[in-house]
Amino acid sequence: MRGLAGKRVIITGGASGIGRSIARRFAEEESDVIIFDANGPGAEETVAMIEAAGGNASAFAVDITDRAQIDAAVRAAEDSGPIDFLVNNAGWDRMETFLETDVDLWKKVIDINLYGPLHMHHAVLPGMVKNGGGRVINISSDAGRVGSSGEAVYSACKGGIISFSKTVARELARAGIQVNVVCPGPTDTPLFAAVAVGDKGAKIAEGLKRAIPMRRLAEPSDFPGIVCFLASDDAGFITGQTISVSGGLTMHG
Repeated sequence: MRGLAGKRVIITGGASGIGRSIARRFAEEESDVIIFDANGPGAEETVAMIEAAGGNASAFAVDITDRAQIDAAVRAAEDSGPIDFLVNNAGWDRMETFLETDVDLWKKVIDINLYGPLHMHHAVLPGMVKNGGGRVINISSDAGRVGSSGEAVYSACKGGIISFSKTVARELARAGIQVNVVCPGPTDTPLFAAVAVGDKGAKIAEGLKRAIPMRRLAEPSDFPGIVCFLASDDAGFITGQTISVSGGLTMHG
């Protein structure tokens, strides 16, 4: 894709799943990849995969709920050059109905899925403004567009990220910054496997497959194309948009 070679991208949650697939695709497009993930060994494993394929990558062990860690890692990353792209991908959830949850779970879900991306924007965007522009792609969820049983607080966070992204896209358009959102549908990732466990989890997975017109869960490899497109020169007039990648489970006009 045009305009990705030689650019520098921070990807949160790049140690596995969707984030790892996105990181590897940016590297294939000759971008310099910077992974932020609390799972340091997993992030280093992704870096090793990228380097083995001839790409450039580095990793920082960063807990995105800790602003001090974020600020230190962003400063270190910017020491090697400006950040052109930011992909906020890291997320976490535990599937329980709302009345089964408690405040401690709410806090963990909100800290990771809402405050984490807010901190990342606040830390990275000033550099983009200074450098005359940049692209942000936020990985939300179709749970934030239509709701999802067993994911009430997670859905609230992901819906918040969609609205937040539209607002920041409006505020920073004249600074040359574009902000867009990709909403995965149900995806076969380590997080999904951890959430949908046992017989109940298997029934949920099968039910989702039947509900999806394309009759399968998404794979991590289904997302890097749209993410890299939104970072590319080919998406130069697209901002404030939300795109579902869900096999037709959700269709928004």
